[in-house]
Amino acid sequence: MPRINQAQRPASLLATASSLTRLVALRRIEVLTQAMVLVLAVAWLKIPLEVVPMTAVIALLAAVNLWTQWRIDTGGPCSPGEVFGHLTIDVGFLAVLLYFAGGSANPFVSLFLLPPTLAAAMLPARYAWAMAALTLLAYTFLMFWKLPLPPPQGDLAQIDELLARATGIATEHVAHSSGFALHVLGMWLNFVISVGVVVFFLTRMAAALKDRERELAAAREDGLRNEQILSLGTLAAGAAHQLGTPLGTMAVVIRELELNHGGNAELKEDLLLLREQVDRCKQTISQILASAGQERDECLRSLALDAYLHRLLDEWQIIRPHALVSVTLHGDQSAPLIAADRTLEQAILNLLDNAADANGASAEALRFSAQWDADICRIEILDRGPGLDGESAQRLGEAFFTTKAETRGLGIGLFLTNATVERFGGKVELFNRDDPQGGACTRVTLPLNRLKA
Repeated sequence: MPRINQAQRPASLLATASSLTRLVALRRIEVLTQAMVLVLAVAWLKIPLEVVPMTAVIALLAAVNLWTQWRIDTGGPCSPGEVFGHLTIDVGFLAVLLYFAGGSANPFVSLFLLPPTLAAAMLPARYAWAMAALTLLAYTFLMFWKLPLPPPQGDLAQIDELLARATGIATEHVAHSSGFALHVLGMWLNFVISVGVVVFFLTRMAAALKDRERELAAAREDGLRNEQILSLGTLAAGAAHQLGTPLGTMAVVIRELELNHGGNAELKEDLLLLREQVDRCKQTISQILASAGQERDECLRSLALDAYLHRLLDEWQIIRPHALVSVTLHGDQSAPLIAADRTLEQAILNLLDNAADANGASAEALRFSAQWDADICRIEILDRGPGLDGESAQRLGEAFFTTKAETRGLGIGLFLTNATVERFGGKVELFNRDDPQGGACTRVTLPLNRLKA
């Protein structure tokens, strides 16, 4: 049977499968405990029980548990009805064991409380009530139909007398209450087992509920952030459509100026720069409109990681021709082939822009370094800006929060960069450099398995 990806299964089925896994763990304890009690009762207490059928029942329960574990490992869907069926099997096997060991007079009869407790914790209410009715029926059956529990034999008479005194039964009544003190001891052992199982299971359930609450809180935060990104995407698409006309007009005007002032070398150089910037803006807008609704830019051919980063830096130098940057690229092995979409490229460009703005008029060039191994790629951008204060360090990455002047930034670049990098399974970190000259470090960590072609 083929395995099913956990991420493709509905949340309700995942929760039910988790419940079945816990039930298998508890059944292991149940089988082990039943075997130990049977061995102690027959070998040590010398109680003449029906060993063959009781051993067969325990062995069959162990076989059912092994099959259930295999069933979980195959990863098929699991319904609440299946969990209820397994609880019903447990009730049936327990009823058979108690039938051969005194029925309702056996101190372990209170173990019938566990299946309704588990059903109430794991399953819908109708299953819990059905399990309560089933255990009540089994208990009632054992009140009238059972094999009587034989009294202890041999040296246990002395133990019985000792337990009788410890529990307050007069010595002269011991003969009339043979086995009663042992019954009290069995009830105590049953209580220990029941308390241990209930506490173990409920603490695990409480931990699972806390984990689910944390997942829901994270999902709510992701939902809010996705709504903000969707709003920004809508605004960006509208702005891209509206900017086409003024950019076209600017291109025409620049072309006329080039024709009219072709003899002015200094002006010609400035006009060339303006034309390159306008062409770059038009190319960016075309890419935004062309990639709308696409999850991956398939037109990008696969590139080695170092070649991809060199191309990205070359494009950035066209946008920021006056920015100085020193580049260091190295890895523990040859650069892997990647095929990342344009959103990742834009995210790294945003970080480079932020670092260049922070670097300001510093004579020292930005330092761009990337290193990789078989699993991850780590990119660091070092600047000599003023660094981060306490409030900025806490709020960086929020939508519409910026440390730049209002005329230079809208506070969405780092927000979108964070969202993009997290979509690829990576993270962005910003912190002050441990350097007396000051500055900040922007670190991007990306898992290569999400980028490789």
